[in-house]
Amino acid sequence: MKRWILLVPLLLFLGMAGFLYRGLYLDPAELPSAMIGKQFPAFSLPSVQGGKPLTQADLLGKPALVNVWGTWCISCRVEHPVLTRLAQQGVVIYGINYKDVNVDALKWLKDFQNPYQININDEAGGLGLNLGVYGAPETFLIDSKGVIRYKHVGVIDDVVWREQLAGLYQGLVDEAKP
Repeated sequence: MKRWILLVPLLLFLGMAGFLYRGLYLDPAELPSAMIGKQFPAFSLPSVQGGKPLTQADLLGKPALVNVWGTWCISCRVEHPVLTRLAQQGVVIYGINYKDVNVDALKWLKDFQNPYQININDEAGGLGLNLGVYGAPETFLIDSKGVIRYKHVGVIDDVVWREQLAGLYQGLVDEAKP
């Protein structure tokens, strides 16, 4: 009977070692989102430029990237030229200016160009909270019906676009064609 008791610590050690070993192969940048496969949350917020009221309906009709950004976000500055280039190539990009001062956002867009077809002012952060945003930059890929298909946390650079997002985006564009 005592021999079985001696095996318990060994079994616990092996179980813990297996758990930790598996963790070595997980991507720490990949944060799962409960929003994948769900409709983009309903909202009614002003646009960054002009204050026009925007709602979820304004995001429907075309597949798009929805980019959460802020002037306070250093990584957003790194990502911005890539987004601008993608927009110039015809990629539909909507922005959510997250927990920011609108005057600062307007200056940013004037100084660095505006890649966003629609830009939502989420000064209080309520929309970001409903999306499960951890910070900025974060980017959601939505289909033409407003269903969230993918979430990327971190900077979109040329490699991320080419290896992770371009194929998914193009697939949604092709799917939306009549």
